[in-house]
Amino acid sequence: MNSKLGHIGFVSTRLAGTDGVSLETVKWSNILTGLGHECFYFAGESEWPAERTYLVPEAHFKHPAIQALNADLFDNYTRSSQTSQEVQELKDHLKKHLYKFVRQFHLDLLIAENALSLPMNVPLGLALTEFIAETYFSTVAHHHDFTWERERYAITAADDYLRAAFPPALRSIHHVVINSFAGRQLALRTGATSTLIPNVMDFDSPPSEPDAYAADLRSALGIRPGERLLLQPTRIVPRKRIEHAIELARRLDLECALVVSHTSGDEGDAYQNYLLDYANLMSVRVILASGIVNHRRGQTSNGRKVFSMADIYQQADLVTYPSSVEGFGNAFVETIYYRRPIVMSIYEIFKTDIQPKGFRVIGFEDFITEDTVRQARTALSDADLVAEMTHYNYELGRIYYSYRTLENRLTTLISARLRVQNQANRYRRF
Repeated sequence: MNSKLGHIGFVSTRLAGTDGVSLETVKWSNILTGLGHECFYFAGESEWPAERTYLVPEAHFKHPAIQALNADLFDNYTRSSQTSQEVQELKDHLKKHLYKFVRQFHLDLLIAENALSLPMNVPLGLALTEFIAETYFSTVAHHHDFTWERERYAITAADDYLRAAFPPALRSIHHVVINSFAGRQLALRTGATSTLIPNVMDFDSPPSEPDAYAADLRSALGIRPGERLLLQPTRIVPRKRIEHAIELARRLDLECALVVSHTSGDEGDAYQNYLLDYANLMSVRVILASGIVNHRRGQTSNGRKVFSMADIYQQADLVTYPSSVEGFGNAFVETIYYRRPIVMSIYEIFKTDIQPKGFRVIGFEDFITEDTVRQARTALSDADLVAEMTHYNYELGRIYYSYRTLENRLTTLISARLRVQNQANRYRRF
């Protein structure tokens, strides 16, 4: 094998579905495979080929044992001794399988996808950290979100675990962040340096025109003739502030439906129930589309057609993105790629990392204003203006957030890490 190429193992709790971590892993893996590397996958759930995948159920954040641990770790300031013992047992179990994963696929490099960032699976993060410390294994820690960015981890009985592994400060780990603020916070809190690699889309390959498969998407969703489709392409979690999208839909005073593409995920159903009650009070139709929308086309278990995110983006009249906090903004880049107008909150990372590049959006700060509503109405009625705006944004996306950008950065990063791995082989203890 060419010394500049290697066997690369991705590690995460889940590598499946439409969450940002899984989708960015696809992009990284495709780029690295195109460069000649071979990629393999360790997770609790995976949609990658079985022959390249190492599945361990306890790696999934939804595994019953992990959910039980999280309830004791993040709902109080103290934890039981039984919880501590179970964390250690699961950590040892997962570490054993990490050793097997590396040996089975003759790996040269690991890429930890958020597994060393958010403590959604504490034993997995601890297992990874111990494995890396014991082997001096060259690792890229790809951080999408950090613990300190999430309110749900503010009350914790896991401070020792968080300091040890989320993220760990080990010499053989190279940290990658998706925004400049995260890089500064990482350095401030741990002393670790990092590389900034933003999320991307393949702007050099424009999306295909809508085809016959997607022709009945609106009817499948229950969108009425003449009704505008407002797309909220996110999970249903409080920081997405979907109530602002509902308010916008009400104040437009047009016949429209708000379609939410994802489920609530790992953060419970209380917020979803609140939104449905709020939408009812505001007389706004909200359609939860996760049952028939996924990152790729397919079929449900009862034979219903499943549409891709590409399908629903191209059917949308307007995208809503009122988040208060985002690690980067996958939905923003996707909206630009699919040439849709967007109404969005000017969240901090957008303000510092993205907005200075000149993107044209319908933005608001803390609340929907009359000007926000006026601009949104214009976007729903002036096709020429929207075409000009979205073409301009697409060309900026091609410059700053294309696969070429990712390929250039990964080429440099992975080559350097493989050289480090070759030099560090003398420290390995396999």
